[in-house]
Amino acid sequence: MSDPIAADTDLWVEVRGEGPDVLLIAGLGDPLETWAAQFEGLADRYRLIAFDNRGAGRSPLPQASLTVASMADDAAHVLDAHRVGSAHVVGHSGGSIIAQQLALHRPDLVRSLTLVGTWARPDAYFDSMVASWRWMAAGAPNPEALLTAFFLWLYTREAHADGTVARAVTRALAFPHPQTPEGFLGQLNAFTERDTPERLAAIAAPTLVLAGERDIATPPSLGRTVADRVPNAAFETLAGQAHRPFEETPEDFNARLHAFWRDL
Repeated sequence: MSDPIAADTDLWVEVRGEGPDVLLIAGLGDPLETWAAQFEGLADRYRLIAFDNRGAGRSPLPQASLTVASMADDAAHVLDAHRVGSAHVVGHSGGSIIAQQLALHRPDLVRSLTLVGTWARPDAYFDSMVASWRWMAAGAPNPEALLTAFFLWLYTREAHADGTVARAVTRALAFPHPQTPEGFLGQLNAFTERDTPERLAAIAAPTLVLAGERDIATPPSLGRTVADRVPNAAFETLAGQAHRPFEETPEDFNARLHAFWRDL
């Protein structure tokens, strides 16, 4: 099912499957289609809810600047509009920052929390990387060049060699609702707001932090810091993986989610 969720919002949402509720929150630049392998692999056991963050896909930028707080409010609205009492919340990259905020400000909605490619406070390497992305967005000669350069940070070398990245670029270029440079920069600015990592100690939901062993954008050291600050959080490094394990090895990723939720 695909629909704008309510008359008072222009967020775009898709809901598939039956079972315990799961909310999937995408990262920078990604429409909800980024979770295609999770829709395919988990909808037989769970009701999966995903939405386009503002500035991506079919959810337009607001008049005001994007903030993590406003994007977490959007996530809460999606759950409230679908009458979800609480959900297993999965956030990837920038979506994991939204998920952190949701768990802090609407803990009633978060049955469990899975943070993939996450961080608590950017380090100097992260800041330099983000600065390069801003230059890329402003100066890329065309959308294909921007995607090709951006994806260097996100996938393993194997994914570049075996055609996975080329197919991802092709899908993104064919997508009828491409992200604008303004949307990219608006999301990027929101996701890189400076915050207080100590606040993570207030997260009460059972939490799993997943980090790709070969992730150069958000390496395991950043995820470990988050896990150390969230009470009783579990931390796992995904061997051989980079920033997008849900796409490169979806069967393993889906199995890990299912095991975490089953054990709860």
